[in-house]
Formats: sequence, C-alpha cells, structure tokens
Amino acid sequence: MENFTMLQFFEWYYPADGSLWNHFKSESQRLKKIGIDTVWLPPAHKGMAGKLANGYDVYDIYDLGEFDQKGSVATKYGTKQQLIEAVGAAKSAGLKVYADVVLDHMGGADEKETITVRKVNPENRNEFISEPYEIEAYTKFTFPGRNGKYSQFVWDYQCFAGVDYDDRTKETAIYSIQNESGDGWQHVMSTENGNYDFLMLDDIDFRNPNVREELKNWGKWFYQTVGVHGFRLDAIKHMDATFFNEWLDYLRAELSHEFFTVGEYWEPYNLQPMLDYIEATGGRMSLFDAPLQGNFHKASNEGNAYDLCVIFDGTLVKAKPDLAVTLVENHDTQPLQSLEQPVQAWFRPLAYALILLREAGYPCIFYTDLYGANYKDKGGDGNDYKVTLNKVDDMEAMLYIRKNLAYGEQRDYFDHPNCIGWTRSGHDEYTGSGCAVVISNGDPGTKHMEVGKQFSGTAFVDRLGKIIDEVIIDENGWATFKVNAGSVSVWILKQ
Repeated sequence: MENFTMLQFFEWYYPADGSLWNHFKSESQRLKKIGIDTVWLPPAHKGMAGKLANGYDVYDIYDLGEFDQKGSVATKYGTKQQLIEAVGAAKSAGLKVYADVVLDHMGGADEKETITVRKVNPENRNEFISEPYEIEAYTKFTFPGRNGKYSQFVWDYQCFAGVDYDDRTKETAIYSIQNESGDGWQHVMSTENGNYDFLMLDDIDFRNPNVREELKNWGKWFYQTVGVHGFRLDAIKHMDATFFNEWLDYLRAELSHEFFTVGEYWEPYNLQPMLDYIEATGGRMSLFDAPLQGNFHKASNEGNAYDLCVIFDGTLVKAKPDLAVTLVENHDTQPLQSLEQPVQAWFRPLAYALILLREAGYPCIFYTDLYGANYKDKGGDGNDYKVTLNKVDDMEAMLYIRKNLAYGEQRDYFDHPNCIGWTRSGHDEYTGSGCAVVISNGDPGTKHMEVGKQFSGTAFVDRLGKIIDEVIIDENGWATFKVNAGSVSVWILKQ
C-alpha cells in the first residue's frame, strides 16, 4: 500500500572529483527522511576515460575503483571502498540501491587484433556495402592492471558483433565483425536503422555462450561485492532480449533475491515497441516511461496550446501501470545531452505532481530537480553554452504528500484542455490522508471535484502555498479548488 519513490542520484555533468559516493553516503538519512525509498546510482565500473568517465564507456566491469587502470584508481565517483561504504550507509538508513548496468558495449581495449569485417550502411545496417576484408581493431581486453583478479576472462573479437573504428586506415564507420557466432547482426527488438544492434564502440555479442556465462558470473560477483537490491539496465533496445531473460532468471534463482529491474528502452513517441519488449521479456522488468517524458517535454514547450487532457495518451503508465517507471528528466534528456529533451522549468512542478501524486506508476525523480546544477558544454551547433538547472521548489512538499497523504480512490477531472485535476479519497492507514490536485497550463482556474463525504465540513488548504484561501468541503464531499496561472496547487486537510 505504501507509496515508493526512486531518485536518480547523479546527472551527466556531476563534477569528476571522486566525491559522489561520499556525497550519497552523507545524504542517505536525509533522503529517507524526505520520502525517497530507492536510489539509482550511476555505473560503478571503470570507463575508458578513467576518472573522467561517466561509466557508459565501459572498460572493465570488475574494476569498481580498485585498480590503476586508464590513468586512475578511483572512478569519476570515487573508490570501490567508498562505494561499498555508501551502499552500507544507505541500507542502514532504510534505502534500497539500484545499480546502473551497462552491458551493450565496451571501449578502450588493451590490444589491437586483425579481424575480418564487412562495412554496413549506417542508415540501414542490414545492407552491407563491402565484401569481407581485414581491419585492425581495438578488440582485445586483457586488463593488465587487474591481472586476472576476480575473473581471468579475456575479451577478444569473438566476443563482439561490431566495431566503429579501423586503426589501419584511421576510418570511422560501422563494421560488422565476421566471427564464429555469425556474419551479421544479432536479433534485437529495435528495427530502427534496419537493425539497431550496433550503438557504439565494441558491440558485445550475446550469441557467444562464453560471453553470457561471464556476464552471469559478473552479476553474481557484483551483488556479493556491493550488495545492491536491483538494476537499471542501459540501452536494452540495442541488445538481445533473451540475454536479459537468462541473466535475470539466473541471478534471481542463484541468489534468492527479487532484484527489481528497470530497463531503458527509449522510444519517446512510440509505445508499441516498448510493449513488444515487455512481452518478449515476460514482464521480468519495468521500463522507463519514455513516451510520458516526451509528452512533458512537448507540454512544457507548447504552453496553453497543449491539451492537458491527453497528457497520458500513448504512455506506458496508461497501458501497463504496474511496469511503468515514470520520470520528468534524466541524464540523457537534460540540456546538451544525447537525447536532449528537457522539460521547461515552469512545467516541472506540474509534471512532478502528475507522477508523484497519482496512483499509477513508480516515479523516479532526477538529481538536478532535488539539488540543482550548473555546467557548460558544447551544443549540437558547436557553440558553448552555460546551463543552470534550478531545483524544483515544491519537490520536498510533494514527496511528503506522496509518502503520507496521496492514498485512496482516485477521481479524475480531465475535462478542460488547460485545467485538469484529480482527488484522492484517503485511507484509514494514513491519518489525515487524501488530497485534491489542480493543474493549469494557462489562466488561473478552478475545478469542482469530489473528495468524499468523509471530509464534509472540513477545511482544505494548498500545501504548496500558492493559494492562501481555505476551501470548505460541502455536505456531499465536493468543493471548488483553485489554481494559479501556469501552476499546480495541492489541497490537503488543514492540520
């Protein structure tokens, strides 16, 4: 019955000073106190850029900041010991921790190999535009800094389906590796670009049974080393879905642990492939609700031209609420990033009300919306930009309402393009619970809504402090609730 909330505890531009694990450790008790239950941490392994790597450029999944590799011992976020201590502190505070797992690709190999490839058309990867020929590719990973500790597995070209660089000619292209597993791409769910198996760097080949076995061994080792409660899986649209069925089934059976898992299948305006993926994986994992995030982006840019009544149309939380992890922003959609699709600041409180205060979905809040951020980077046009992301002022108030008050029957009033609302009738288990939410993306508005006869004669106030007036619930359990222009108000029982 209790409402749970996830926090993504990082953003792309978090400083590369090795401080994140200690920051998480020091924040754990406060996070639990304000209503966070689970925390998604960034990739903990060593990336090819060493201490500057965000972790999505995987080098060594066994190096959690323990070995002198790629120019540093620590990762961008800290050392292995700091990670273990932070997870321990989080557990003591009552938090659960989800690890970001990146198993699609690797980079920064230790040695070159001469391999046979075929070049492919990047717009249609099923079209080969060369006969087989040899290139020199960085595909052999021996991890000399780790020297066989934890695993002696050596990755070579037989472990990869594709690469994007020929060191002999210095050419960047997409090359399909001709190996024992096959001469084409793996079957993946996404048909974008013909076949979207290849994303970047050295593309891991799950047709190789030794690869699958090594990654199962790693998953067991990682759990026993760090003690996480679940996983966030990166880039799953580029991977064979049957691998994760096997991987999750193995870990859950071997370790007798639930391992809540959420996958990143990013299709902002196309729900069907996500539903197909859920079917292919038998409901083994949740997915991030990319279509809902896309709707938030559009709504924030279109202002009062956007019809709020359709904000949940085409979303995962509407189609499969039990498997939808809802979000407003993440490290890929934030300004200047690869899937840049930011939600404008004025709309973020409205969007958070829509994911935090309704009954469906498992909301995930983004680091910058709790802490803010300042950074500089180049845009797609090559120019430098400064970005300031302010924290959402109403965040802690909404987290409180979600944890303590947003319970009971939900009644929806999605009956005006610029002013929508809903009520929650409360539950006996939560004293004083129940609320009425009104959202406007245009002029100031009112919404006549039913909260329930049990509240008749009581006063409701706007917990966010936007409206000063009190509202008295009538004898039938109805009242008219106000909202300011382009705003959200959450009405609760006056204490």
